[in-house]
Amino acid sequence: MPSDFSKDPDPLLDLEEDNPEDLGEEVQKTNTELEKLKRQLEDIEKQKLRLEELKRRQDELEIGRSDMLDKLTRSLVTVQREAEEAQRRLEQLNIIHNSFTQHLRGIENINPKVWGANELPRELSKALSAVEDARADYIKAQAKISVDVPVESSAAATGSYEPEYGYADERGFSYWLKNGIAFTLPLWLLGLVALGAWIFSLLPAR
Repeated sequence: MPSDFSKDPDPLLDLEEDNPEDLGEEVQKTNTELEKLKRQLEDIEKQKLRLEELKRRQDELEIGRSDMLDKLTRSLVTVQREAEEAQRRLEQLNIIHNSFTQHLRGIENINPKVWGANELPRELSKALSAVEDARADYIKAQAKISVDVPVESSAAATGSYEPEYGYADERGFSYWLKNGIAFTLPLWLLGLVALGAWIFSLLPAR
């Protein structure tokens, strides 16, 4: 049986080829599309990085905002309380300042040398009363003046130590005896000066 060579030839054996110019255009178009896709991919990557950075900063803002809202809210309460305490303390110090100024002027005006024999008892009583009132106000004010000052610091600065009311029951008899003498010593001295002035006024003039 003779071979059938009259059938259609194998397409692979078809020697007809596309135009080379058309292939070059296809390659160029493909390269152009690839470059375009690369640029788009780069743009997408950049956009992704920008979005990630914005998200990070947004999270940072939310955390910082929440933290500062909490801290500022609590701090405002503390500041308000401290301001009210400072105002109260300032008012106390102004009252103490006015009281000390008044006592100081009154004690400075005490002058036993100008007292006559007849007015000596009355003036002496008034002077002793003024000194005692000043001492009482001074002792009461010390607890308010040195409320924030350590005992050691205030004692070192003044060279003396003022008793604290909270420790009254822990002091011995000798302690209060010494302090009683120290508190009344100026009164004794003032009385001796006044007594000397009175005796001197009774002496006949030479």
